[in-house]
Amino acid sequence: MNVNPVLVEAWRGDALESAHRGALAVFDADGGCVLSLGDIERPVFGRSAVKVLQALPLVASGAADRYGLGDEELALACASHNGEERHVAAAAGVLARLGLDASVLECGAHWPYREALQRQMAQRGETPTALHNNCSGKHAGFVCLGCMLAGERDARSFLRGYVQADHAVMREVSHALQASTGWDIAQAPRGIDGCSIPTYGIPLRHLAGALARVATGIGLSPEHARAAARLRKAVARAPFMVGGTDRFDTRVMQRLGERVFCKVGAEGVYCAALPERGLGVAIKIDDGNNARAAEVAMAAAIEALVALDDAEATFMRGFSDLALHNWNGMPVGRLRASAPLREALAGH
Repeated sequence: MNVNPVLVEAWRGDALESAHRGALAVFDADGGCVLSLGDIERPVFGRSAVKVLQALPLVASGAADRYGLGDEELALACASHNGEERHVAAAAGVLARLGLDASVLECGAHWPYREALQRQMAQRGETPTALHNNCSGKHAGFVCLGCMLAGERDARSFLRGYVQADHAVMREVSHALQASTGWDIAQAPRGIDGCSIPTYGIPLRHLAGALARVATGIGLSPEHARAAARLRKAVARAPFMVGGTDRFDTRVMQRLGERVFCKVGAEGVYCAALPERGLGVAIKIDDGNNARAAEVAMAAAIEALVALDDAEATFMRGFSDLALHNWNGMPVGRLRASAPLREALAGH
C-alpha cells in the first residue's frame, strides 16, 4: 500500500512535532491532470466540500428563481455556517417564503459553532433548532427544490423523508453529483452524512474535475453550467454566509472574490474552484484534520495557483505558514505546508 506524502507539518520550536499526510489533485475541466500528490484514485466521502454540486439543481430547476432566492440565500445553500444570527435569519426567511418553518428541515439541530453564541443562547434559556445546524441553508435549498417538484401536491407531505436516497429531491441531487463528477454514484461507497443525506465515495481526481467544471461550465449541461456560475457569483458577493466570523472560507473569499471558490468538508476534505485558471482542487487529509491541516494545504494551493499581488500573497501565507502561540501569547512553533507540497505546487 502506498503511503501518502506529508502535506502539513506542526513544528514546536525548531523540531518537527507532528505531520499530516494526505493527497491532493488539481485538474482541468476536460479531465486533464495538472498536479497530483498521493493516492487520488481512492474514493473519499466529499462531505460538505461538495455542497456547491448539491446546490446545482436548486438553481437549474428554476426553484431559486420561482422563490426569489438572492445572493445571500444561494450562498447559504452552499454553506457550512457558524449558526450566527444572519445565517439563522436567512434560512428561516427562505422557509417563511415557502409558507413553512424549521420543523420541515431534516438536518437535525446542534449548537452554533462559536462558543460566544452558545453562551448567549444559554443565558437566554434558548436551545438550538435545525436553523442553527451548519447545513440549514443547504437543507432550505432542498426544501425549495422539493416544493418545486411537488407541483400541486401538498408540499409538507411531499417533502417528508427528503433526505432518503430514493426521494425525488435526493435523486436530483445525486444526479447532479454524478453528472458533474463523472463518477457512477450507483457503484460508489455510500454512507450517511452528518446532516442525514447520503454521502458518496468519489476519488479526488473526479472531485477536482467537478470543481474545474464549476469554475468554467465546461463539461456541464447548459442548465448546470448556468447554475454553477450563479452560485459562484452569489458566494463571491456574500462570502460571510458560507462560513461566518473567522472562518477560512469566508476570509479567503472576502479577500479574493470570484477568483476563488473554496469549501471545507468534514474529515479533512477540501475542494476549490479557480475560475481564472479553469482549475479544480481537491484535498483529503488522511487523519481527517481540518483546521490544522486541510486549511493549511488549501491555502498553499491557492497561494501557488492563483495570481496574487504582494499583499494577497502575504495574506494567504498567513494561513499556509501559521505562527502558533500558547495561552500566554508566547510563540511556540509553526503550522506550515510541507516542503514537498510547496515544491510540487511551484511552477503551476
